[in-house]
Amino acid sequence: MLTVFWDSQGPILETYQERGTAVTSATYCDILQGELKRTICSKRRGKVSEKILLFHNNARPHTAAHTLETLKQLKLEAMELPAYSPNLAPSDFHLFGPLKNARRFSCDDDMKAVVHQWLRAQPKTFFDDGIKKLVGHCEKMHSKAG
Repeated sequence: MLTVFWDSQGPILETYQERGTAVTSATYCDILQGELKRTICSKRRGKVSEKILLFHNNARPHTAAHTLETLKQLKLEAMELPAYSPNLAPSDFHLFGPLKNARRFSCDDDMKAVVHQWLRAQPKTFFDDGIKKLVGHCEKMHSKAG
């Protein structure tokens, strides 16, 4: 299971769960506390002092009380999806679609290497375009909900 954090400049952090394990609120919070903030500091100097807004789907690990408390402690904000949204996170419709077409994998280590290489091979415009599509999608959803 891949969890990837990215912004308009490109990938920030990719983490992998062991095969057969589920992402829970505890494992997601471990990523947020242990790796995300530190990685943002090293890859996006100066961004930690700015407001960091996470956009993810409404999956239980993202909405659990423990996760919400962790986000608050880390001074991270989660963007709420509008009511009746299709519940798609940006990675679902922008990254994983093209990535699935990349190739088949012979083992987990091969998959990790290919995913890492593929993420880094995308031009900066790929990620910037993904953020723009996300903003447009959110604006449409908010106008329909309102």
